[in-house]
Amino acid sequence: MEFLSVGGRILPGAGRTPRVQRVPQPRKENESMRLEKAAVAVALLGLLAAGLFASMKAESSHRVRRFHAVTGLRPEKAEYYFQLHAAVWPGVLKMIRQAHIRNFSIAVKEIEGKHYLFSYYEYVGDDYEADMKRIAADPETQRWWRETEPCQLPLPDAAAKRAIWADAREVFYTP
Repeated sequence: MEFLSVGGRILPGAGRTPRVQRVPQPRKENESMRLEKAAVAVALLGLLAAGLFASMKAESSHRVRRFHAVTGLRPEKAEYYFQLHAAVWPGVLKMIRQAHIRNFSIAVKEIEGKHYLFSYYEYVGDDYEADMKRIAADPETQRWWRETEPCQLPLPDAAAKRAIWADAREVFYTP
């Protein structure tokens, strides 16, 4: 009968001479090997990060512009406003993305019995005015605004400009 050593076990083999082969045992990992593995892992992570950065940079090769604004929220319409924003229409979200707007958020705060909405977004496109006109011309966005605008209570400076949101000035930012 012929045998073959596999993983330290002797098994019947075919077409082999009867003998036991010594299976090399894995080498014990030393400090040098651990450092080498760590260096490879760091290099791979660096390449992955560089690839992600390159894809983000390809989307936007210019600086990010940040926008802040504030408006009031009518108390009798607050719940409806929150419901709308809990399930924003897909076409509205698509238009926001196509207009190069990222990291868009709206927060609410009650101050002395009045509710205020604070918005923030980043613009990563090349032509802000054209992108805002494109959003304004979108039929689904117009329908969305017909739902949300009655919920909002413009601050005096915005109302004077026939606007809903009043621009707010950024006083601090850290990336």
